[in-house]
Amino acid sequence: MARRCFLGFLVFCFWLGLTSCARSPPPTGLCAASVTPQGYKCQEFEVKTQDGYILSMQRIPKGRAGGGGNKQPVLIQHGVMVDGMTWFLNPPDQSLPFILADAGFDVWIANTRGTRYSRRHTTLDPSKSEFWNWTWDELVTSDLPATFDFVFSQTGQKIHYVGHSMGTLIALASFSEGRLVDKLKSAALLSPIAYLSHMTTALGVVAAKAFVGEITTLMGVAEFNPKGEAVGKFLKVLCATPGIDCYDLLKSLTGKNCCLNVSTVDLFVKNEPQSTSTKNMVHLAQTVREGVVAKYNYGSADFNMMHYGEASPPIYNLSNIPHNLPLFLSYGGQDALSDPRDVGLLLDSLKLHDGDKLTVQFIKDYAHADFIMGVTAKDIVYTAIVAFFNRQ
Repeated sequence: MARRCFLGFLVFCFWLGLTSCARSPPPTGLCAASVTPQGYKCQEFEVKTQDGYILSMQRIPKGRAGGGGNKQPVLIQHGVMVDGMTWFLNPPDQSLPFILADAGFDVWIANTRGTRYSRRHTTLDPSKSEFWNWTWDELVTSDLPATFDFVFSQTGQKIHYVGHSMGTLIALASFSEGRLVDKLKSAALLSPIAYLSHMTTALGVVAAKAFVGEITTLMGVAEFNPKGEAVGKFLKVLCATPGIDCYDLLKSLTGKNCCLNVSTVDLFVKNEPQSTSTKNMVHLAQTVREGVVAKYNYGSADFNMMHYGEASPPIYNLSNIPHNLPLFLSYGGQDALSDPRDVGLLLDSLKLHDGDKLTVQFIKDYAHADFIMGVTAKDIVYTAIVAFFNRQ
């Protein structure tokens, strides 16, 4: 029972960051910690966003076998409450960045603002609330454009994109507004998050209801730190809710993951989860509660009018995604966060997409974590991504 509880708490940390169970991460950079020890060349970069955040990026320019020429760049974007390290928890032959590098791609790893390697700003201090005044809207308008522009400036080529979970949400929102598409070659979206109204986990639903606009004041923190005392207390409150099973969070939150290795989860606890803003968690909860993909709701018509010039937050119209943009979507039948019914709503938004530009993969036994930590992901998902990229 103790082991099961421990694993459950780790996965809950991984996806929603509602506990303080993780240990301190290593102080070394991502290249030194996870890439060069495996025999791959790795470069560290800093990228500044238009609103002053300084983001860490890593580049694996080639596989272990080397090779020259202009390799096609691939940008890999993680989800919420984790960072680029999450792509390196499995051995090299099971880790997507290494697989792509060995397949001949020029691989770039993103780390969003607030995570361990991206806690800098030109003027703001991460110990102050102003540093954390953002949601995934700012990832759409600032972080993704900055990373795309940087990769494009370094390579001079259009970019393949891989996103998981929230990394798919910000990509879809960006594409719907015509952002990035001039520098984008194709996109692979794993466990796609857009509509969330069918999320099936009781714990997730309770958490979404708890993340109301006043939570920043109630908790007294703008940084949603999964290692902090305030978040730990918040989790205890959620777990006291009738009907919530905090002893099997692995299954009850993400769905029944089929293919996780215990040693991979042990590596996770040494490195993840990471901070995000409390405001971002509120925005994600709004997406669950309101059943639409929209900009942040400031809680009143007057405040929304101040920010948007209209009483309600503008909607990201996903049907506006260019119909000729090559997309690969992979989702699981056991995923309790990216529920198949919500993926169905996303696919309905893409119903006018050019038939030869949309590839959809459904994996009956997969849940949310399998796409990034599953020991079988190489053969089932990653091989299909490489083939998809090679066709473009």
